Amino acid sequence: MRSELVSGFCDPRFIEIERQFSAGLESGFETGASVAIEYQGEMVVNLWGGYKDLEHTDPWLEDTIINVFSTTKAITATCILRLIEQGKIDLTANVGEYWPEYACNGKENTKVSDFLCHRAAMHGFQGSMPSLDYRDWDSWVSALANQAPFREPGTTQGYHALTFGWLVGELVRRVDGRSVGQYFKEEIAEPFGLDFRIGLDAAAIARCADILVDPQPTPWAMTAIALTPDFLLPSRLRELKSYLRMGDTKVAFATKSESSGDMNSQEWREAEIPSANGHGTAASLAALFGILSAGGERKGRQIFSPSTLELALTPLSKGPDTVIFGAPIHFGVGYDLGLGITTFGGTAHPRRIFGHCGVGGSVAFGDPKNALGYAFVGNRMHKLKDLYRTSNQLTRTLMAIVA
Repeated sequence: MRSELVSGFCDPRFIEIERQFSAGLESGFETGASVAIEYQGEMVVNLWGGYKDLEHTDPWLEDTIINVFSTTKAITATCILRLIEQGKIDLTANVGEYWPEYACNGKENTKVSDFLCHRAAMHGFQGSMPSLDYRDWDSWVSALANQAPFREPGTTQGYHALTFGWLVGELVRRVDGRSVGQYFKEEIAEPFGLDFRIGLDAAAIARCADILVDPQPTPWAMTAIALTPDFLLPSRLRELKSYLRMGDTKVAFATKSESSGDMNSQEWREAEIPSANGHGTAASLAALFGILSAGGERKGRQIFSPSTLELALTPLSKGPDTVIFGAPIHFGVGYDLGLGITTFGGTAHPRRIFGHCGVGGSVAFGDPKNALGYAFVGNRMHKLKDLYRTSNQLTRTLMAIVA
């Protein structure tokens, strides 16, 4: 019998997905969430349930949308790949060919590919995070264009948690004339009927679920490692210590405010941050990755061709990632190959899957082998150790079903 907290539909072949999804909501581990799976051109799972708010007064509906944080990077990558296929952007070109103002202060030889695989050494802001309105695109972009990189571009991989969106987004704007949000809306979302957007209007904001942040523990373990002499640490912890001392993580995840309320604010939701504030449904993300994994075409419309997807899935960088503590994250053209961020330190997913995760626990990916698109979105931002627990469990179950 279906849980009273869950609505939607599930093909009987995938009933274990429904059972696990329901268990997460019934236990209280998840507050509100949705999971969707497209398999060989058919939406076989589209489930939603729980609540949009902490007080459990506003139920999660089919059209509820949620901030998916860095899962947005996969949307931005999809836009870039379409422009690459059209011959408007060359991965091997210098960024300065498209954005002349960027080519200064040691950034002159930055390649387009460096932006897409987190090797531009611009993973944050020199000094401190600017206190700018998130909707002030030009000021954020100018701040990055005018600063020096943290090291020589192309020499290291360091996850560009927020800056990816402004850097890659400005590249799209310089080439196409439209923002990433507008480009995605007009070129992909509207033609393919996808309920996903970067930058919300009032009607969309009214459908948003709130991000609910669990209390985060004091990072005493990291502090202890940083203070422990090297000779007392095993080799893996010595390596971790070296990345802690490097400081890239702190720089990449800096925010302009200590308040977690920023992510539920009107300012954040109205802004276009193509690395971090896309909002949408699980069904829209599953459909997008289902289309891409099944040839990139549907009903006579094409996002991009299988050959462009093959390019996207060729690793441009394989770590070690200086922001994610030396993790061997494989990045293609903007996609996290194998969703390595979700499994860092644990059992890996198949390398063939491509997509991205977000710090709120949301995950979306495609699987070309099975013509499959998957997405899980939720509003409960768990402690780091539990961040992707629900999605990883669902993903392993799904991989077993379609094997």
